Amino acid sequence: MGFGEFKDRLQDLGKEHGDKIEQGLDKAAEAAKEKFGHEDQIDNAVEKGKEFLGGDDQGPGEQR
Repeated sequence: MGFGEFKDRLQDLGKEHGDKIEQGLDKAAEAAKEKFGHEDQIDNAVEKGKEFLGGDDQGPGEQR
């Protein structure tokens, strides 16, 4: 399985189970903030993950 196929499968799972994945990301983010701080960086990473799993066809570094 190449990266493109892997990416597509992850995005399909994100569409199918998005609510549970978002809850998990939020919970992990809160735990990381408590342990490490760096709230802005963690929030940015979580937002990027949610965008990726949401099926955004935008490539890396592309602006909306």
